[in-house]
Amino acid sequence: MNVAKLTTGCALAAGLLAMVIASGVFAGPEFSADMIQHGPQGAVVSGKMFVGDNQVRTEISHQGQQVIRITDENRGVEWILFPEQKKYMEQKLGGPGGQAPGMNRKPAEDPCGGFPGLTCRKLGEEVIGGRVAVKWEMVGVQQGQTMKSIQWIDKERNVPLRQEMPNGQTTELRFVAMENLGGRQVEKWEVVATMPDQPESHTFQWFDPELGLAIRQEFPGGMTSELTNIKVGKQPDELFSIPAGYERMSVPQGVPGAAQGRPGADSP
Repeated sequence: MNVAKLTTGCALAAGLLAMVIASGVFAGPEFSADMIQHGPQGAVVSGKMFVGDNQVRTEISHQGQQVIRITDENRGVEWILFPEQKKYMEQKLGGPGGQAPGMNRKPAEDPCGGFPGLTCRKLGEEVIGGRVAVKWEMVGVQQGQTMKSIQWIDKERNVPLRQEMPNGQTTELRFVAMENLGGRQVEKWEVVATMPDQPESHTFQWFDPELGLAIRQEFPGGMTSELTNIKVGKQPDELFSIPAGYERMSVPQGVPGAAQGRPGADSP
């Protein structure tokens, strides 16, 4: 098996999962969708997504090789499958009890739960952009130094509406408008990031209230990610299991997203 090709395929699968994982899709309804990601130089990656009961399956093809990624919160495990070789890699999800850190947290509970070395102190409630948010002080240790940040977490959706970092960086979600995207009524949000002595960075997200996640994102530099052809409904159980005849393989060093969890981004 070509390890370089395998590594790239895993990275692409992880990238296409980012908006789903970050939005807590496990709490929403089951559905299937097509995925497409456009790169700033015109590169296109497409695939399929299936969301079950606390389970996500993505399928992409890269340089002629299919890569399937299954994240199963119920089992506390994640698999990456390579159908042409009938091989798969396995890893436990990252947090205590096999859960990914920060997943399925309930609003108003300690948002630092599941993150070793991080502690939170509740400072009260405030209104940010018309939404009620819980204000938290977060303290952690990085390279021997104590780092402190402030987050305002949406009381209903349990996602950060505003973050202030010790280096002066701030990130804030701003509601733009209700829009129709692919026949679905969604909320358009702007994510504004600022750094001292640098221009603002603007990312746009289209949040689907029924699904509980952003179905489109536009990033600085021209990259976009989108879910299309969305069909809400029960997904077959066999989509989230390893087919018979597959052989387990070890995880190569440095495979992005395979041994170090999944990337994340803020969504309303």
